[in-house]
Amino acid sequence: MKNIAVVIGGFSAEKVISLKSGKVALNFLDKEKYNAFAVIIDNEGWRLEKNGKSYPINKSDFSVDIDNQMIKFDGVFMAIHGTPGENGVLQHYLDNLEIPYTCSGVKASALSFDKGACNEFLRNFDIPCAKSIKLKKGDTIDSSNIIKQLKLPCFVKPNGNGSSFGISKVKSIEELMPAIDKAFKHDEYILIESLLIGTEVTCGVHNLNGTIETFPITEIVSENDFFDFEAKYEGKSKEITPARISDNLAKKVSERTIEIYQLLELNGIARVDFIIMDNEPYIIEANTVPGLSEESIIPQQARCQGISLSELFNQSVEFMFHGK
Repeated sequence: MKNIAVVIGGFSAEKVISLKSGKVALNFLDKEKYNAFAVIIDNEGWRLEKNGKSYPINKSDFSVDIDNQMIKFDGVFMAIHGTPGENGVLQHYLDNLEIPYTCSGVKASALSFDKGACNEFLRNFDIPCAKSIKLKKGDTIDSSNIIKQLKLPCFVKPNGNGSSFGISKVKSIEELMPAIDKAFKHDEYILIESLLIGTEVTCGVHNLNGTIETFPITEIVSENDFFDFEAKYEGKSKEITPARISDNLAKKVSERTIEIYQLLELNGIARVDFIIMDNEPYIIEANTVPGLSEESIIPQQARCQGISLSELFNQSVEFMFHGK
């Protein structure tokens, strides 16, 4: 049996979502094929937790001593959203140890995680994106010029964070600086984007069968002003799968998702978020480690396609070993 480290935690506010994703993966991985272990990486350190006990991870070879039994991991099921699991840092460490993992590699992860750089890259291939301004902590901020360029309302968000932590919809010049301060609490860089008005959809995508395939598209209808954390995780939204869009538009979203997956050189399961404006899907962001808790969007899309969580997770691990 292969030893699988289900890596959870992280150094960002997304830790709370990571713990949910990891718990589901631990429950659904085939116990006859895999010994799955919860490995937590966070600000408190690296450790394996089992039966209420904590065992430190040896970072030199990613092994752990459990009651005098040395465990080495054959592969990693990545369930860290945010840093260091979604930005390529952990992948770089695992590559050096030649330990496979279920998500995209270093280059793809780093680029996708940097929302500003990712959108700038995709613009070169005529992928529609919102207009944006990227700021670093300490930059001189000219509120009037920002609003002149992007108009109101606009969005302020951390450049490298997910799950809608730190995002604000700014409707007046007085709201801009508080929104910028809020976003800087989550990242050293922030992104200010023009408002896209339209239908929000998200499309899961994977290459687990040897070809790039999309899941059914989900439409997001938020009860709040936008798809914020409360809407995502506290029931303040409707997630409708399949999305209520025309077949032609669904085909366009699916094809654009596959194009983005290829351009960014993604791997495993990913998700691409869009706003459809004037019949055109504008990318919001690409997620290389999307949420996998039972209420998350990818599991919803898989169920719509008749794929169980057990199939999805086990297929992901099998692809990690045999598909790359």
